[in-house]
Amino acid sequence: MARGAVRKVNADGLIVARPRAYRPRFPLKGLLVVLAIGFLFKGFLFAYLGETAYAERVAGLQAGSTMEQAGAWVMQPDPATLAVASLLQTILPE
Repeated sequence: MARGAVRKVNADGLIVARPRAYRPRFPLKGLLVVLAIGFLFKGFLFAYLGETAYAERVAGLQAGSTMEQAGAWVMQPDPATLAVASLLQTILPE
């Protein structure tokens, strides 16, 4: 009962307290916000640097340490990044 209790009234009027079921909650909304911000950031970099400069920087990361290679894998241009970049290129002044 340390995590709380759920109280119910039975048909005979007796109030019965049962322990609250433990369900670990994963912050799904927070994860989605982080992913959206990540795609916006990648799209902004792609639009700002251009395709060739972005590809050169990702290639530079691929030649580095294991952590840099993981970063290069994350920073690969994907369809969502390209869509955000194309949208931002219409908005951003040159």
